[in-house]
Amino acid sequence: MSGSARGSGGSLPGRYTIRGSVSLPEAELMWRFSRSSGPGGQHVNTSDSQVELRFDLAATDALPPVWKERALERLAGRLVDGVVSVRASEHRSQWRNREAAMVRLAALLAEATAPPPRPRRPTRIPRGINERRLRQKKQRGETKRGRSGRDWT
Repeated sequence: MSGSARGSGGSLPGRYTIRGSVSLPEAELMWRFSRSSGPGGQHVNTSDSQVELRFDLAATDALPPVWKERALERLAGRLVDGVVSVRASEHRSQWRNREAAMVRLAALLAEATAPPPRPRRPTRIPRGINERRLRQKKQRGETKRGRSGRDWT
């Protein structure tokens, strides 16, 4: 597989880097191949170029417990019995579809295991800004009141 699918160049063969030193072992990945629709002419009818990559998130020990818990919570809508599934069929080559599926799975898990954003600290609106806004509102109201046809006779 190319360097892009395995993450950084320093990863071990048969392991796919998610983030930092955390990677998925090849043994925990389940690959399934089927015929793909789309471009390919007569060849597409005989080759299994569509790739489905499945990873048992609930049973894995490859991820740190905190990451695993976070991922299970965030991907709850995508999981079927604790297994996350990714498909790729945009390329004519099975090999390139395998790479695309692996990159997608790594990106999905990296996003799902990312730490939550820091909470926002609320700030007060300065008094001068609020007073200016109220002054402008009052002025606009006066302008509109001046348009009423009471004094026109």
